Amino acid sequence: MNSCAVPDERSSLLDRTRAVDYAARVCETLACMRSATHVADVAALFEQAVSRLGADAGMFTSFLRPDATLASYRTLLVCDPSLGSQRAAHGWFEDDPWLLHAKHSSDPVRASELKTADQRQCEWVEAAAQHGFRSAVIVPAPSPAGPARVGVLYLGSATPAYFEGEGYGVLKMLAWPLAMELHAWWHEAIKREMMSRSRLTESDLVLLRHEEQGHSSKVIAQTLQTQPTAIDCRFQRISAKLAAPNRRAAVRVAKLYGLI
Repeated sequence: MNSCAVPDERSSLLDRTRAVDYAARVCETLACMRSATHVADVAALFEQAVSRLGADAGMFTSFLRPDATLASYRTLLVCDPSLGSQRAAHGWFEDDPWLLHAKHSSDPVRASELKTADQRQCEWVEAAAQHGFRSAVIVPAPSPAGPARVGVLYLGSATPAYFEGEGYGVLKMLAWPLAMELHAWWHEAIKREMMSRSRLTESDLVLLRHEEQGHSSKVIAQTLQTQPTAIDCRFQRISAKLAAPNRRAAVRVAKLYGLI
């Protein structure tokens, strides 16, 4: 999004979370998120959720690492978009202490509770502070694929120590399902993109499921009433579709993207 979500009035987090319709309004937005069909739709809902939670800014990052050399990041911004541009230009993805926390923990945490280890990490924190994250909450969205596929939500305030006082506990309980809904939405979107790009068929997925269960070409061939050499050839084509060096690697990629 091109602008920060600006609350209607400057009040404390406690004041906001004590509003009688606080949770209901946030949940109303969450209920619409899974059915969003386009990135623009989910981005608009994200902006609404950030505002209703009482934050000034938000960022959600979906992280995928199919192997040790390749990583993919998808980001939604509810703040000045130049923060995203700076993040990409400086390569802060690998040095962002907030993202590093999400890769190793599923616990929400305030940015003030995380220590910066080096100058690169300090540069990211300072840049974020200049774009509405002077006070911030980091909410990981883990997945069964482990640290190779995670999502992380950042909620920010331009007011220093905004998230330090009372009201944080209520916000945290509602921020976690927001992070999970955004992660689920991106996961389905990425899955559709991979299926379209790779042109995998349902029969390809059947073979990958057999391989995941440790079945040999001979066993698979007997099940499908064909020859082992035919199964080997089909796996070669599947591996090529997924840009994987072999069938075991193809299974890892398919699981990471949620195809099987």
